[in-house]
Amino acid sequence: ELENQLATKSKTLDELKQNLASNGSAEQTPEAQSLRIAELCEMKDSIVNQVAQLKASMESILEQWRAYDEIYAEVSLMTTRYLYCIDQCKPSGEEASLEALKKQVKTLQ
Repeated sequence: ELENQLATKSKTLDELKQNLASNGSAEQTPEAQSLRIAELCEMKDSIVNQVAQLKASMESILEQWRAYDEIYAEVSLMTTRYLYCIDQCKPSGEEASLEALKKQVKTLQ
């Protein structure tokens, strides 16, 4: 959204520059026109730099989200495995004896 706003401002500056060159020539001296054009070019360069900084920042944020997604997938898999193990280790209606638990451990291994 911010990038679109900056692009719009850049476009507006270009239009102002064109208007100044075509309409303002009779009203201003060439020196004043060239100063104004230089000022507009500086403003445009500033906007271009802001857009570049924003892109770099967004790339960094996207990289952090990718890392988050990878870690989330790992945690989700580990949680699923944990829940499966818990489910498999439940006593089956009878009171769990040491022998029954040993048998379950061997099955899981």
